[in-house]
Amino acid sequence: MMRSHSLRHLTATTTTISSPPWLPKFRSSSSSALASLSFAQNPQENQQQQQKQQTHCDSSNDDKKSDSNRASSYFPKRGQELELVCESLAYKGKGVCKVADTGFVVLCDRVLPGEKFIGRVTRKKGSYAEVTKLKTLSPHWDSVDAPCEYASYCGGCKTQNLSYEAQLRAKEGQVRDLVVHVGKFSDKDPEFAGIMKPIVPCDIQFHYRNKMEFSFGPKRWFPKESLPKRGDHIENYSLGLHAPGFFDKVLNIDKCLLQSEPANLVLAAVQDYWRDPQLGLSPYDVHSHSGFLKHLMLRTGSDVKTGLPELMVNFVTSSYKPELLKPLVEKISSVPEVVSIMNNVNTSVGNTSVGEEEYTLFGKSNITETLRGLTFKISANSFFQTNTHQAEVLYKLIEDCAGLRGDGSEIVLDLFCGTGTIGLTLARWVKHVYGYEVVPQAISDACRNAKLNNISNATFVQGDLNKIGEDFGNAFPKPDIVISDPNRPGMHMKLIKFLLKLKAPRIVYVSCNPATCARDLDYLCHGVGDQNIKGCYKLKSFQPVDMFPHTPHIECVCLLELS
Repeated sequence: MMRSHSLRHLTATTTTISSPPWLPKFRSSSSSALASLSFAQNPQENQQQQQKQQTHCDSSNDDKKSDSNRASSYFPKRGQELELVCESLAYKGKGVCKVADTGFVVLCDRVLPGEKFIGRVTRKKGSYAEVTKLKTLSPHWDSVDAPCEYASYCGGCKTQNLSYEAQLRAKEGQVRDLVVHVGKFSDKDPEFAGIMKPIVPCDIQFHYRNKMEFSFGPKRWFPKESLPKRGDHIENYSLGLHAPGFFDKVLNIDKCLLQSEPANLVLAAVQDYWRDPQLGLSPYDVHSHSGFLKHLMLRTGSDVKTGLPELMVNFVTSSYKPELLKPLVEKISSVPEVVSIMNNVNTSVGNTSVGEEEYTLFGKSNITETLRGLTFKISANSFFQTNTHQAEVLYKLIEDCAGLRGDGSEIVLDLFCGTGTIGLTLARWVKHVYGYEVVPQAISDACRNAKLNNISNATFVQGDLNKIGEDFGNAFPKPDIVISDPNRPGMHMKLIKFLLKLKAPRIVYVSCNPATCARDLDYLCHGVGDQNIKGCYKLKSFQPVDMFPHTPHIECVCLLELS
């Protein structure tokens, strides 16, 4: 029986889940949007850095100041068209450009380094503006042919037409700039080069995703160059991915090169069949809140005994009508890899794929996957690393950073533990793992995964780490290692204060958002001056990992040691 814990709102029972607030300092500053640009600093920072660079002559400094003055006095009008050249990629994949003869920075989606184009100003944001590309004048550097026919439109693979080597260079540069400008770690420090590790590439650049979610829609979206002509027959119903910037328009997708081949077979089978009028199936309309089919989720695992792929198909519907799905179930269950067909029922008007009720229509209710020698059962809505192959690499890096003695004497505190995958892979070498997570289903999965792998030295507790009380540390022995793997907003200031007070010898910070990661590292190492909080950690290693080729996403593993 789980003992009671002193964490406020943190018990073994279900609690109200609230999204963590952004820290005011990070939220209100527009500089964070430009932090990953090597040249996008305020004039004072530019001047200070120029003074440090002895190789630059005085006239060069004068030119820089002149450029800065021109940039501060220039601001393009909304709707104005500009001829631009993309100079680099910022974090999240936007192209960074400068207006000629001014030095003024604009950001543009779907442009790549070296590309010359015409853009229209759409938004002003503090010290920079955003533009929309109207026409390419000359192509980008390191250009390759994108193998996916939807790469230019769907928004999932923004850099598929950029060579993979160039993608890695861009991501590595973005992380480095964030560590310097947001994390405030000096790249002039002799130790900096040893701290910043080269990005770990992904050996598999296609078919690496084990989970894809497609949406049904009553209104198909077409790119401008593919708009149907008057008189053409138009099939409005669509199954695919949301068009960039639209929640109510769906780009029809027949095949996705990021998911497994068996998953593509299922997608093709559903596409061939679901529009048949005799089936009486209708896509859900987010405006009228009518219709039946909401989402098609495909998850790929592997059979523990054979290693062969096994597939879960999950239909998310607005109501429970299994008779309507029966013809589809019969068709796709003939695909050999399909071992599970689920139906999540979501009656809310929202567009989430998590249902209030779940039914098994065919086979079993979960699939399995193996990671770091452990077996994990994956249900329709449970979290699991989306790239299983690269997760092996990521978790090995986490193990290396943890620096475990291996004698079974250490305590691990696993914050934001999810379904327990990281903590469970470490449990075999430590005395005990204490995992904390806000999502109740994830905690249930973690406990089930521990039992499945005969791991008895792991305790998982459900609750909100943004609402910890002063006595949170009394709920477990002082840890030797803290693993923190927060979601994109990073860690709340309450948790950062707790960690600085706890003073665990080592912290391994795992992040899917290098910007908030760099911010939190700054707080842990340098403190927060305006709150009179002193940092007490030293950054020893910052390792970027490419988990998702052709996308702007970057994973990071960081090692902090008590200074």
